[in-house]
Amino acid sequence: MKRILIPAGGAVLATGLLAAGLAGTATAASDVATDPMAASAANAKAIAQFWAESNGAALKSATESNVWDKADVAKLQSKGGYSPDTKPGSTAPIGQEKKTSSKYQNVNIPKTIGKVFFVNGKGEKKWCSATSIQSKYHNLVATAGHCVYDTQSNVDTMSKWVFVPGYYQGKAPWGIYVGKQAFTHYDFDNYEDYDRDYAFVTVYNGIKVSGVTPKQVSKAEFDKFTGIKDAKDVEITQADYQKCKDLNGGETPDCWAKTDTKIEEVGPDYPGAVKAFTEVTKEQYDAAPKGSGNGSQAPAQTKAENVTKSEYDAYKGPGYRKIDARGNYTITHYFTKHWVKKTDIKGYYKTVFYIIESSALDAGRLGDAVGGQGFAWNQPTGKYVRVFGYPAAPHPDGNKPYTGVTPKWCYGKTSKKLVGSAAKKIEEHIALKCAMTEGADGGPWLYKYSNTKRLGYVNGVTSTFNDQDGNGRVDYISSPYFDGETAAVYKAASNVWSGKIV
Repeated sequence: MKRILIPAGGAVLATGLLAAGLAGTATAASDVATDPMAASAANAKAIAQFWAESNGAALKSATESNVWDKADVAKLQSKGGYSPDTKPGSTAPIGQEKKTSSKYQNVNIPKTIGKVFFVNGKGEKKWCSATSIQSKYHNLVATAGHCVYDTQSNVDTMSKWVFVPGYYQGKAPWGIYVGKQAFTHYDFDNYEDYDRDYAFVTVYNGIKVSGVTPKQVSKAEFDKFTGIKDAKDVEITQADYQKCKDLNGGETPDCWAKTDTKIEEVGPDYPGAVKAFTEVTKEQYDAAPKGSGNGSQAPAQTKAENVTKSEYDAYKGPGYRKIDARGNYTITHYFTKHWVKKTDIKGYYKTVFYIIESSALDAGRLGDAVGGQGFAWNQPTGKYVRVFGYPAAPHPDGNKPYTGVTPKWCYGKTSKKLVGSAAKKIEEHIALKCAMTEGADGGPWLYKYSNTKRLGYVNGVTSTFNDQDGNGRVDYISSPYFDGETAAVYKAASNVWSGKIV
């Protein structure tokens, strides 16, 4: 059990933590860090609408988490065995699924898995993998810590965080579940210790959003509304413009008149026609009909200008660039003449305000809708697990075998010895031979997984991606070892109620 010691100024606390570690017991109270996410049901509803509006456009435009770059896909080093800090323990899964007689394991995807979507500190829409996990109120999601806390932008929890089980191409078949409260290990929250790269998030009851439509409202209603809204300028009649002026005592804060000039191509003999010139390329100028100069397409004029070298290099227009024998930089502009009719048109406009309303139905508690995987800690290493996730990123060599559209899985024995990475300051991970890439991070490692029931025990979450043979391809993934301190964080999260949005 690794403890991060606090430097000078915190010596007493550091000594206490070290003593607790040597005693082989988890310091439950000090291990748990928690932060609020969507603070109210109204705020949570607006977040769900953000992702659901326009047929899930925001969901579709999100890309996979990009915490790890190519340089981070490195080789893991063996660190030795692990001594459990408490007795092994587990919590049973809920929501047994119907058994299947299919012999193909890749069709036995549990309903509990899905994607978490969020907006990071850079304003980017991103996603990770996650699963529903058993809890007292059937309202808990397990994922990676870096899929909840933004370690790249030095902000707290990710913005607009939601879980969508069974996600597929903008669809949320069992609803959208908005994060209410995030629980991580104190060392990850405060020191970004990736040996504690796991998180448990309580979520509100899910909602199913349909019929997202704009509703026209007054300016006062628009200003008061805290959800998604929009304002557009539209053309109105002169009579409506006058009504707007009369209503506002002659003032027109939301209505105005504007004169636009309409330009139409005409011939040179059209009454009131005026000459206009359009810059063209030298080739277009040369190809234009030659004549008296009175025709609508007759060549009009050229204009040469001397410029500096920097102006010459930066010029991107249609003019002809040339360097003469003396090294002077010139740009020759070519114009053709045509005839136009100009008409002034007075238009009347108004700002129209909309709020985005939707039909939102309560989808119930997460665990009731899709079930929840069990949870296990201080289990032996070197045991079989099945890992699920939505890989999408290319391998370091550029090969891109995954799309992130559908979930994938890996199966095998975890490493018997703990592994680490000096570059990532990791000392207590377990590894699994698996070629899934980023996008799968946060996905569950299910111990004692039953293909018939599609349930097991979360005993890890995908944290890092690694290249053991140095060929530019991910071939191993790793997870923090789930110990008694992990159990303390999980237990704190699993006993917190969330509530409904609608």
